Amino acid sequence: MKKFSKYVLTGSMVLVAMLLLVFQFWKYFNNPWTRDGTVQADIIQVTPRVSGQVVELPIRDNQFINAGELLFQIDPRIYEAALAEAKAQYEEAIDTYNAQRENILAYKARIRESKAAIVQAQSSINALDAKIAKARAEYERQRELLPQRATSLRSLQAAQAEYESSLEYRAGAEARLAESVAVLEQSQAELAQVRAQLGALGADNPGVRAALAMVRQAELNLEYTTVTAPVSGYVTNLDFRFGDQAVTNQPALSIVDVSTYRVEGYFRETFIRRIAPGDKAIVTLMAYPGRPLKGYVESIGWGIAQEDGSAGNDLLPRIDPTFEWIRLAQRIPVRVHLTETPESVDLRVGFTSTVLIMSGTADAGQDETSQNP
Repeated sequence: MKKFSKYVLTGSMVLVAMLLLVFQFWKYFNNPWTRDGTVQADIIQVTPRVSGQVVELPIRDNQFINAGELLFQIDPRIYEAALAEAKAQYEEAIDTYNAQRENILAYKARIRESKAAIVQAQSSINALDAKIAKARAEYERQRELLPQRATSLRSLQAAQAEYESSLEYRAGAEARLAESVAVLEQSQAELAQVRAQLGALGADNPGVRAALAMVRQAELNLEYTTVTAPVSGYVTNLDFRFGDQAVTNQPALSIVDVSTYRVEGYFRETFIRRIAPGDKAIVTLMAYPGRPLKGYVESIGWGIAQEDGSAGNDLLPRIDPTFEWIRLAQRIPVRVHLTETPESVDLRVGFTSTVLIMSGTADAGQDETSQNP
């Protein structure tokens, strides 16, 4: 009886092992998997927008930092001075603008005075024309009466003097009219010149706008001296120390964005037809073999680079030799979005992993996507 029980136990164990083997075999053929997976994340390169000496550096390499926290401080004194100078130039531009506006008002007043003088001179000429006509008539009458001894020579001379003085007054009025016209034309020309120099009025004035833009640029440069973390993550590749010179547009450090951790799995092309966006995925890291991560297929790559056909010597296509009886399957990248990560697992960019895709679970994966955008 004991011998029979021993056989039953051994047979049961063999049966369970065979069932597990069959299950794993079925799982392998129905659920694509790969050992060629790596942990990835967005790497943000922090680049200073202005140059200057680093006067504050509260961080260290590989430190975690929250978004908005200070990374380093560039000496702001030069940029504070530049801002003060820009503000002074802006105030000067405002003063120049106001002075030109005052000139415009003065030229407008001169134009009004010149127009009034022209009207007055024209009125004087009209009045003198009537006086001249009357004086001429009296002078002609006195000349006709003198031979008849109906008037005296003194009266004729008086009428002649009145007529000639009226002509002189008219000539003076014409001179004043011409002078007023000249002053008006000069004032109008100077007003046009001042208006052209002034440009648009108010906030649209180009001189004021240019000075204001310089102030804004100086303010931005001063703000750029304070460099903060754009995202939450781990500082890496810290390239300088306290007192070093930060250079514009040269990366100073990088930040691993912890909110973008994902897994890139490279699957054989024969598996791709059984993978769909939204399928559930199980990721096993080599660093944490007993702590699987869960996620879903976010996207599948649409192409990979080809080595054959690239230019070689003499710009001829380079073709690598292949064995006709062996065809190696290409690897297609599949991006896995992580939804569940054990608290004891510290993800690091570059970790290798095994990725198992649960085929046919796309609907459930899509629901999970909507819950975890």
